Amino acid sequence: MGRTNFDMDALRSFCEGVDLGSFAKAADRLGRSTSAISMQMKKLEGQAGTDLLRKSGRGLELTAAGETLLGYARRILDLNDEARTALAGLDLEGTVRLGLQEDFGERLLSNVLGRFMRSHPDLQIEAVIARNSELIAQLQAGKIDLALAWHTGVDLPYVDLLGDYPMRWIGPATQDPAVEPVRLVALQAPCLMRKAATDALDRAGIPWRIVYTSASLAGIWAAVAAGLGVTVRTSLGLPGDVHVLDGLPALPAIRLALYSGAATPSMACKRMAALIKEHIVG
Repeated sequence: MGRTNFDMDALRSFCEGVDLGSFAKAADRLGRSTSAISMQMKKLEGQAGTDLLRKSGRGLELTAAGETLLGYARRILDLNDEARTALAGLDLEGTVRLGLQEDFGERLLSNVLGRFMRSHPDLQIEAVIARNSELIAQLQAGKIDLALAWHTGVDLPYVDLLGDYPMRWIGPATQDPAVEPVRLVALQAPCLMRKAATDALDRAGIPWRIVYTSASLAGIWAAVAAGLGVTVRTSLGLPGDVHVLDGLPALPAIRLALYSGAATPSMACKRMAALIKEHIVG
């Protein structure tokens, strides 16, 4: 029996289509026609020897085989991209000083930074996890090279806007958001999301009180998980013991940005920035 080599482009289209919830959107992102993506999916199903997708209403959903292949496809593509990055930068050396907003510390440290170091073992990474204001201050002082942070309107010249993310009310699974006054868990002021929460409640005429403040996001998650109250963050980087809540006033979106400390960053910083954007934006 001959070996089957899955088509890499088809695997990438498959993952993009699933992640975006639409193969038409995947076609736009990958610069292909919808019919070309459709042909790739047929080719992939032929290579798999089974259906990977089935109709569900007006859309498509994964079959059991599709779910299995999706996990492998992501690992294959990650390894492919890691190899590509490694070969493109074998001679990279030096230090990258990276600042991360607390929402992204755990996920990026375990995924992106690990992948970066495997590709560039001669590079040294200095990572700082801190709140927005501290990251911006360190960037302006030249203490870090890159900062992944919420865009607060600070006028910095070298910024790449990565997208807008809706703020959400977050609470424990048993939280009843209809109870008044709303019990708020918040970071110490100043904090954009704390202000967004109180402004939204004030506009809706809903009484509130702050029952717990913390200097760190870890303290916020612990308090929310313990049932002390609700908080406001985005859906990015939520721990497993808290949940997005419905039933409270609508909140605005917040913009995520990747700041650079130089107009012409080092090649190592460029590689790190590209990997972060790929991980966040897709």
